[in-house]
Amino acid sequence: MTFSDLALSRRLERAEGFACAQYAEARRRQFPDSGAEWMECGGAFVVFDGVSSPCTQTFGLGIFEELSPATLDTIEGFFLDRGAPVLHEVSPFAGVAALEMLCRRGYRPVELSSVLYRPVQRPAAAGQGNVTVRVTGPEEADLWSKISARGWAHDHPELMEFLLQLGAVTAGRDQTACFLADVDGQSGAAGVLSMHQGVALFGGSATVPELRRRGLQTALLEARMRYASDHACDLAMMVALPGSDSQRNAERKGFQIAYTRTKWQLCT
Repeated sequence: MTFSDLALSRRLERAEGFACAQYAEARRRQFPDSGAEWMECGGAFVVFDGVSSPCTQTFGLGIFEELSPATLDTIEGFFLDRGAPVLHEVSPFAGVAALEMLCRRGYRPVELSSVLYRPVQRPAAAGQGNVTVRVTGPEEADLWSKISARGWAHDHPELMEFLLQLGAVTAGRDQTACFLADVDGQSGAAGVLSMHQGVALFGGSATVPELRRRGLQTALLEARMRYASDHACDLAMMVALPGSDSQRNAERKGFQIAYTRTKWQLCT
């Protein structure tokens, strides 16, 4: 049985930090002038993927090594030298002392997220009628990016260009598998899976508006779970806003909340 404890938090935070570090690597390969890079400091992954990127933050702060002012000095310099906000995703297992240190240095909480997990269990044989799922190769990276962007941009069309670039970088990331779900031969949903040391991180998946409620999301989840099982992962992970539809959907699929995480930002 897996318990929600420090050991679990270390595995989950390391998996997400690794995924974001690989995202920065992929961006640097595709856009050499982007300045994207990452480092490890105080046991945490410190990622810069651009000033406005959701990957630009730290993961694992205070859970691998005791947090110190020297560690924060180094990390803050890394971000501030690049003109980026200083953001930390902080597990509650970092402890009260770490949070008190952040408060003393002028940080404030700006976001909460539920970190969810479940054992990886191989689903029954694939097959949902007219719905099929496949892992895409480099030749379909552009199609995958377009389907993903269309799904996410339905309510925010002004983000389309940003989402297209985000998808292109994701498709080029190492240790990542991209999935497309088709219904009646038409591609309608995109999902992603990142793997690190036995943890399968289920990234956000999106369906184009005209093909929603056709079973594509369920098929994507099952295909990714099967892929994780085939690649020796024992633990599946998702991150969602507390109380959101995404969290409820994850819980319906057997995920449970490991802990609620807080994002802290340095006020300058």
